[in-house]
Amino acid sequence: MSRTPLHPTREQIELPMVLDCLSDPIRLAIVYQLAQQERVSSELRCGDFNGLAGKSNLAYHFAKLRECGLMQTRIVGTSRLMRLRREDLDARFPGLLDAVINSAAKDADRLQPLSECDVVEAD
Repeated sequence: MSRTPLHPTREQIELPMVLDCLSDPIRLAIVYQLAQQERVSSELRCGDFNGLAGKSNLAYHFAKLRECGLMQTRIVGTSRLMRLRREDLDARFPGLLDAVINSAAKDADRLQPLSECDVVEAD
């Protein structure tokens, strides 16, 4: 049995599913963070998003992003590495991802994961 998570093919990525997925603030924050990371490296680990929500909640959002075709996940040992499917999304919906990311940049402060210090201070 393969440990590789299922991903839709490029042709299976549907605009209504992508837009519905992006309507959730946590998923939008995940996409925004992945886009910001593209400048440095192409992948982030699950733990890089712990400031956004709890682990089980994040697992749900990661699955939704993967199932709609926004994100690709690969498993390396015990780590799950995630990246945007920019090439596939740009081929299917030219300019959509850039428009979403540029719009999200206006709310960048809200889309940043909280540091552990911020979480402790909030309690």
